[in-house]
Amino acid sequence: MTNESAVESAPSTKPRFRLGFPVKVIGAPNLPSHDSRRWHNNPHLSVSLAYLRDIFVYLGQRGIKFYRMAGQLAPYLTHPALPAFHRQLQECDLELAALGDLARQDGLRLTLHPGFFVQLNSPDESWVQRSVTELAASAELLARMGLSDESVIVVHVGGVHGDVLAGRERFVRQVNLLPEAVKNRLVLEHDDRRYHLQDALWIYQRTGLRIVFDVLHHRCFDPVDMPLVDALRLALSTWPQTQRPKIHMSSPRTEVRTLVRHGGLILQPPLPNQHSDFINPFEVIDLLSHAMRLGLRPFDVMLEAKAKDVALLRLREQIKRFAPKLGAVVG
Repeated sequence: MTNESAVESAPSTKPRFRLGFPVKVIGAPNLPSHDSRRWHNNPHLSVSLAYLRDIFVYLGQRGIKFYRMAGQLAPYLTHPALPAFHRQLQECDLELAALGDLARQDGLRLTLHPGFFVQLNSPDESWVQRSVTELAASAELLARMGLSDESVIVVHVGGVHGDVLAGRERFVRQVNLLPEAVKNRLVLEHDDRRYHLQDALWIYQRTGLRIVFDVLHHRCFDPVDMPLVDALRLALSTWPQTQRPKIHMSSPRTEVRTLVRHGGLILQPPLPNQHSDFINPFEVIDLLSHAMRLGLRPFDVMLEAKAKDVALLRLREQIKRFAPKLGAVVG
């Protein structure tokens, strides 16, 4: 197994801003993100890793250096009622190490974002323990790949459960009880309706969890009316100077929603916190240009758009077209 502390080999000059996308590839046929078969068909991590290797080839061909892997790479890995799936990491030790080597050779940053069921602040102790088990498994997977602490696991605070302040306090207690190998992988994303950036900063002061700034979430839920660039600066400051921060960028959906209700179709306006298919290039250009003028440190941008890699490639070309100087430092 590759040493967890191994330094990721990467090109000598990284773009100031690297663009990435999550999970699903839609710009090429037959590139599934993970083995999604149901348990009775015996899915396995080895199948997911074969798929992931093909995705790495696709990313390399398009010069994409930032990718969020599927949260369920190892199917049913922590399912309490399916112990036959619990040893997939050990069974794929060599394959994980080899794939991690490929990522480092390509200068590819990999991250994870577990599903909504990870709720460290739940008042239900059994739910908390299930969440801890899931996070520990995710951390072990990244460690077996030999990836650095920049390969992070993104979490949210969780539900309100009737009391926001009590909810974030429970989150802090649980985070500080985690093994260091797990806690060192975690980063905290503020959300669009429950826990805003100020809550995340409060938690950072008590846990040291790095903050992933989400542009759309901040626009949807900012009770203190903090300017976007100031909020970005604060979030970036929670990352050690030896690590490259990441942020999330998306544009709100503007298309009319068509809903089926009582056998008929109803048209409703879009919700502001829904992701659009593509990214508004001018929003990105403005944010990154402000970051450069203010001398903010380099960071990576995870694009959360429904068009995934196609949205990334289109945005990259639009930045080069509309802001050539910025396009020279965006990868």
